[in-house]
Amino acid sequence: MKARELRELSDEELRQKVAEWKRKLLNLRFQLASGQLQNTAEIKKTKRDIARALTILRERELARQREGSRA
Repeated sequence: MKARELRELSDEELRQKVAEWKRKLLNLRFQLASGQLQNTAEIKKTKRDIARALTILRERELARQREGSRA
């Protein structure tokens, strides 16, 4: 998922996406360990999606802190 698309989501929706992707990553790792995973690039893609979403959440958190310190 593109960062632009993730930025359109609310914080709660982003947290839900992260949880969903973490479950997916766990399943992918199990498939890899058992030799059932065909597309190993899916692991890397999922990890990057998680990182993108967490980065956006952190950016928003820092922006709120900056706004609070200005008031």
